[in-house]
Amino acid sequence: MLKIQVGHAYFLKLDRKQWERGKPYPPLATIQIAALLRQMGHEVSLFDAMLADGVEDYEESLHSAQPDLVVLYEDNFNYLTKMCLGRMREAACQMIAEARVSGARVIVAGSDASDHPDPFLTAGADAVLIGEGIAALVTLVERLDRDRQIHHHGLAAGVAGVATLVDGQTQLLRIGAQPPDLRLVGHPAWDLVDIERYRAIWQERHGYFSLNMAASRGCPFRCNWCAKPIWGNHYRQRHAEDVASEMSYLKQAFKPDHIWMADDIFGFHVDWVTEFGDYLSSVDGSIPFTIQTRADLISERMAAALKLAGCAEAWIGAESGSQHVLDDMNKGTKVEDLIAARNRLGAQDIRVGFFIQLGYLGEQLADLLATRELIAQAAPDDIGVSVSYPLPGTLFYEKVKSQLGEKTHWQDSGDLAMMFRGAYDSDFYRQVHDLLHEQVALQQSQPLERHPHNKARAALDARWEALIACEHEYRTKDAVSPPTTTPGQAEPPRHATTAQNR
Repeated sequence: MLKIQVGHAYFLKLDRKQWERGKPYPPLATIQIAALLRQMGHEVSLFDAMLADGVEDYEESLHSAQPDLVVLYEDNFNYLTKMCLGRMREAACQMIAEARVSGARVIVAGSDASDHPDPFLTAGADAVLIGEGIAALVTLVERLDRDRQIHHHGLAAGVAGVATLVDGQTQLLRIGAQPPDLRLVGHPAWDLVDIERYRAIWQERHGYFSLNMAASRGCPFRCNWCAKPIWGNHYRQRHAEDVASEMSYLKQAFKPDHIWMADDIFGFHVDWVTEFGDYLSSVDGSIPFTIQTRADLISERMAAALKLAGCAEAWIGAESGSQHVLDDMNKGTKVEDLIAARNRLGAQDIRVGFFIQLGYLGEQLADLLATRELIAQAAPDDIGVSVSYPLPGTLFYEKVKSQLGEKTHWQDSGDLAMMFRGAYDSDFYRQVHDLLHEQVALQQSQPLERHPHNKARAALDARWEALIACEHEYRTKDAVSPPTTTPGQAEPPRHATTAQNR
């Protein structure tokens, strides 16, 4: 039996935007792995970086746990881990070095490590798992259990999907993306989490307490910009009864007021959602929950089934109000789908959020203003706005990688820096980001006010017009010039501007 410390390196306090937002969740994938390793018979402890004060807390945790093996397994359900944030990579490498000094062996897994194993191996990791890596992890742990002193060459010998250093060079027998592993069954190791510390920060910041779950792993869709180093395009859904059982357990054990369903795509099939709701009703296990979904999945029947199951809020990957941008992304949705989905969910009193992406390759001013008009027409309850982020392994990345300079990833989630030559510079997109958020806030505070002389709306329109008037000053050197209008053709900026006053 090994003493294993399972941990991760997403420190909330190293991400100012997320710390100020104050909505931390336990590392779901990390505690799933902890549960798996316990099922294998090992003594498992947890280092949860999420609410730690900093990397300096890790040394104390190591001293207390005295593990034979450290498994740094990033939370694959935390979308920020896909972005390979610089501060988190630095923290992980420091933790690896400290673990090795303590005498522990180290195995690392996560999106960043899958894409770029070298920094983690150089920091001292014995092995880096590529993708979800469950099968490889089980094999490596069994080998270490038999021989604590096994050299890392022998540790990973013949195991596909594991990167190691041999004579200073990374060796890796790559395999394609694998379906979510069937060995991850049962509840995560919730008992290892300091639930009360999470409860305290949620209550302090928001007046309620939220926990997280996942009903599935993976996503079958093929958007050009979405990195999938863990599961590729595979998707595996748990049985509805199993998910309902876990929600009921969380309700009884920890009494959360809300659940964040961390699936990339929740529900997927309306019959599954209906069955899930029926099981919850039979055990009185329902807790108001939030999901991520796609507009083209929200039929009237799906919206009704979500409501009956307890869904309180749904976030949709809207991305853009421009159909040609959506098509370039290979998104597979239509602008009218977004409006219809918002209306169907709203009719069920389910709050709706739109994820918006600015600056995708080929996007021009008219496309940005189409996004502004989409938000005016659909009137989502909330939005999340980012700029296009080239992630390794995506078609989008391949198209722009020759433009990437020294900055290949953000330091934290509030960076919002353009890393390729989009139509505009980072400052322009930051201003659009702010204006879109203010637009939604105004629409929510004055949903029925349509008077053309409304001062707040007029002030916001004026700021939009000022930015549009000088947009050429923000255009990047190699950007394609915006299309010119022909006589009698309406100018895109005016069309989008007047949408505010309808």
